[in-house]
Amino acid sequence: MTGLKILLVYPQCPESFWSFKQALRVICKKAIYPPLGLLTVAAMLPREWGKKLVDVNVTSLTDEDIKWADYVFISAMVVQRASVREVITRCKKLNVKMVAGGPLFASEYQEFEEIDHLVLGEAETTLPPFIEDLGKGCAKHIYASQQRPDMRKTPVPMWSLLDMKQYTTMSLQYSRGCPFDCEFCDIIILNGHKPRTKSKDQLLAELDALYNLGWRGSVFIVDDNFIGNKKKLKEEILPAIIEWQKERKYAFGLITQASMDLSDDEELMRLMVAAGFDTVFVGIETQNEESLAECNKHQNRDRDLVASVKKI
Repeated sequence: MTGLKILLVYPQCPESFWSFKQALRVICKKAIYPPLGLLTVAAMLPREWGKKLVDVNVTSLTDEDIKWADYVFISAMVVQRASVREVITRCKKLNVKMVAGGPLFASEYQEFEEIDHLVLGEAETTLPPFIEDLGKGCAKHIYASQQRPDMRKTPVPMWSLLDMKQYTTMSLQYSRGCPFDCEFCDIIILNGHKPRTKSKDQLLAELDALYNLGWRGSVFIVDDNFIGNKKKLKEEILPAIIEWQKERKYAFGLITQASMDLSDDEELMRLMVAAGFDTVFVGIETQNEESLAECNKHQNRDRDLVASVKKI
C-alpha cells in the first residue's frame, strides 16, 4: 500500500455543441471545465501515494503514463463511453489494473467486467472501504452504496494536479441533490431529492485554494440546482461569498445552474448578483403547461412565468 502510484484519467469528450471546440481554439484553451470529480477523489486518497492526472481533453495519454501507475483511476460520463473503451484497452494491453467510478459506470457497470474495481455511488461512502481492503490485499470487484454522505466531509479538490492555463473556467461543488422530480432527469437517482450542502467555511476554503493558486476568472458552481436550499443561501452562503469577493476585488465571475423558480425570489437574485454571479443556466424545456405537468416540471408551471417565457 505505501507508495502506490495512481494515474487519474479523464477520457475524451466527443465534439458537440457543448464542447465549444472551435471557440476554444480561438482563445488558445483546450477545455472549458476541469475534471472536478477526479480532483476531489485525488484529495481523498492517502497522502503518501503518488498521483498524476491526465485529462485526455487537454493532453495525450501515453503508454509511459500508464506504465508508471500501479492503478489507473477512470471517471466518466455516459457521453465519454467510446474514449473509456480506448483507455481500458490500453491498460489491459499494458497489464495495469483499473479502478472506475462516475455516472457512466454507475448506470452501466455490467458492461465493464474488464475493470478490476468498480467504486460506485458517492466516493465519500464507497472509496474508504475500497482503500482499506486494498491495503489488506482483499479488494472486491464492486463497491456500491445508496447512502447520501454528509458533504461537510468532502475535501478541497487537489488542484495542484491541474494545469489551469489549459481551461477557461474552474469549478467547485457546493451541493448535491435536487428537491424536484423532473421525469427526464437522473440527478435525483444519482444524488437524491434532499439537497446536501457544504459548510460556509468549506466553500470559502475552495475559493481560497483557487485564488491562492493564481486563478482569476470564471468559477462554475456545478450544482445541478444551486438554489435547492434557498434559506441557507440567503442567510449564510451568499453573504459570505459577497464579503469574500469584496475583500479580493471580485476576483471571480461566478456561474451556476438553477431551477426556474429562482425568478420568483427577487431577494435571492439580488444577493447572487452582489456575490458576483453573472451567468445562470436554467432549463426551459417547453412553454406548454400540459407537457410541463406530464414530465413533473411543476416548478415551471407558473402561468405568469410561462407567459413571460412565451414573450422571449
